[in-house]
Amino acid sequence: MAAEFTLDRELAEWPADRVRAAIAQAGPGDVERALSREDRTPLDLCALLSPHARERLEDLAREAQRLTRWHFGRTIGMYAPIYISNICGADCTYCGYAVRSGNREKRRTLSESELRSECEALAALGYQSVLLLTGEAPSAVNPEQIADAVSVAREYFPSVAVEVYSLDQEHYEKFCRRGLDGVTIYMETYDQETYDRVHLLGQKKDYLYRLNASERAGKAGVRRLSVGALLGLFDWRVDGFWTALHARYLQRVCWQSSISISFPRLRHVPERFHIPALVTDKELVQLILATRLTLPEAGFNLSTRECPEFRDRLIPLGVTMMSAGSSTRPGGYVTYGEETLEQFEIEDPRSPSEVAKVIRNAGYEPVWKDFDYAFDSVPRAEED
Repeated sequence: MAAEFTLDRELAEWPADRVRAAIAQAGPGDVERALSREDRTPLDLCALLSPHARERLEDLAREAQRLTRWHFGRTIGMYAPIYISNICGADCTYCGYAVRSGNREKRRTLSESELRSECEALAALGYQSVLLLTGEAPSAVNPEQIADAVSVAREYFPSVAVEVYSLDQEHYEKFCRRGLDGVTIYMETYDQETYDRVHLLGQKKDYLYRLNASERAGKAGVRRLSVGALLGLFDWRVDGFWTALHARYLQRVCWQSSISISFPRLRHVPERFHIPALVTDKELVQLILATRLTLPEAGFNLSTRECPEFRDRLIPLGVTMMSAGSSTRPGGYVTYGEETLEQFEIEDPRSPSEVAKVIRNAGYEPVWKDFDYAFDSVPRAEED
């Protein structure tokens, strides 16, 4: 009897040593073959992540631009995060929200009226797509409260996604009934040894439960799934390779969902943490280009973790979604300002209108939404 096709089995076929060896063995001919193909294999991705491919970045960039324009046109989607709570029961050593991070700034959970104020502020700026976030603390914001927050946000925005702790399929199904259309879950790192070392407390310590959360969300009917590794925790080439495998797996098993990838890079961390594998600008560019050539139909998200100049240069190289005017604090737009603890310090402080202008100047069109309520089968006010 054939073994069940699962993500952990697929990743197990590509252990770190195998990925590193394939990257090290890739020569100029392998890079050329990978560039010339239409459908690229995992071995082609290894070639595109290799040192020899670094010498061909301009060629990779031209192909990445061609593929992105073919599948997405000259558009960049715009979105903003809304942090519901910065209370966290996990101890992720790299994160400012961690329960043992040493941070003493205020921790808060937004009330419904405060959430409405944040939604109103972003809607007034033109946003039609938001991402709701919480810390890893079901005791502070339980699944029912997340569902209520989705319902509130749907009154203001056609597109509502969440980036919260991992949940069972039934919870994602409930969120969908309330109007959810997107789920973002970063694996942080796919290397289990590193994962265990940086996640010290809480449900997030369960590697497999988090690994399979995106698939549970897809099976629940979530329309958009976004994955990614937190670059800097482990070898960027290997984690980038595994992220692409994860996205490709989701494209097959959750074929009714659109799949996107984020490329968050560790920059500002708590004093107790040292970034073990710093990623340079050039390495991040190579990773984005190699991933675009391997997954031409995947959306690429770029957050305000990166500085303005670097974000501007990445616009034509595969990016399809950008945040702007972001706050990583609960109530950071109008309710509390800078009074509450932020998850991380943003690098791009520009307003949405400033970022939209840069996008237009690059020859692209900023898009505030990709569908309307009329095209969504979920009633706006449906209750369980």
